[in-house]
Amino acid sequence: MAKKVVASLQKGGGKEHTKVIKMVKSEKSGSYTFKEEVVHNDKVKAWFDKN
Repeated sequence: MAKKVVASLQKGGGKEHTKVIKMVKSEKSGSYTFKEEVVHNDKVKAWFDKN
């Protein structure tokens, strides 16, 4: 069963996504928080521009 799971992960679908993390300063308290999300490689720049 483990071979089946590993084989399905190696089809390249995961390589098309990136985990992005952005540090955002809170206006209320002045502390920093982190926004994390997994996005498609083509939309990484748009995610950083949006957030």
